[in-house]
Amino acid sequence: MMPDSLSAAITARGLVKTFGDLRAVDGIDLDVQRGTIFGILGPNGAGKTTLLRMLATLLRPDAGSARLMGHDLVSTPHEVRKSIAMTGQFASLDEDLTGRENLMLLAKLWGFRGRAGARADQLLDAFELADAARRQVKDYSGGMRRKLDIAASLVVTPAILFLDEPTTGLDPNARQSVWRMIRALAGEGVTILLTTQYLEEADQLAARIAVIDHGRKIAEGTSRELKAATGSGFLHVTLADPARIDGAARLLEQHLGGEAQRNVEGAALSIKANSPHAANAALAALTEAGIALDGFSMAAPSLDEVFFALTGHGAESAPATGEPK
Repeated sequence: MMPDSLSAAITARGLVKTFGDLRAVDGIDLDVQRGTIFGILGPNGAGKTTLLRMLATLLRPDAGSARLMGHDLVSTPHEVRKSIAMTGQFASLDEDLTGRENLMLLAKLWGFRGRAGARADQLLDAFELADAARRQVKDYSGGMRRKLDIAASLVVTPAILFLDEPTTGLDPNARQSVWRMIRALAGEGVTILLTTQYLEEADQLAARIAVIDHGRKIAEGTSRELKAATGSGFLHVTLADPARIDGAARLLEQHLGGEAQRNVEGAALSIKANSPHAANAALAALTEAGIALDGFSMAAPSLDEVFFALTGHGAESAPATGEPK
């Protein structure tokens, strides 16, 4: 069911953006409810950043239409800009200033004047940066810079916040901290549209997820819906001898009919299995071929396996097309 105009923060129909012969965004539709976190999931080069830049009025669509908080993207971009804020993949901060000075400067530009210091302190407290308020940004860790960058986009609280790969390059602890902050913003009613190539990030944060590959939306739903649509179960096997992985993959694909996904370490395989009986037959074939296993299991598909089933490659693999992000 389509959301009505009062509940929708973003509606888009048939958005297209081309660069020369390259169709970076190819007819994408979106419906994002107010006050929710909506994830755009895809590999590098899928068109995620290009889509965000169009919705943020930084790129003009070549075709299609969109409305943000009721304002038309093309005919009233100035009204759209009043409702949005955007944080890109790289921090846009003055590294020679302190964290507090960066926020005060932005607050003054937004008209806070005598209240600029108070607003800066409020944001530093909210983002757990008060202890580093008077340190130069060049001395901040990656996670601290990311939080300060997002805080800077919230000097004036927007109705819609665009976050382009907000945790790229962060360590697990910093990533968890940014996730808590994003959830808190959504809890305060801010609509958040985030792009990510991290399956876990989309799974943890987003109420709904659109999967994008080569500029097209190939699936959309909740994490549970996407997993259910892929199938009931996946067979996971860990090989005793990683050198046998090619042969093991061929046997599994012959018996189960799909494509086996390899983990990054190269010693484990995952493949869709339509039934326990089919999985048992595939395991028997491995045993008969003398391929020893360290372990195996059947489980519901992960979001990573959903993405692989939909696209044929992992979410963090980059197509070699030169396509804009």
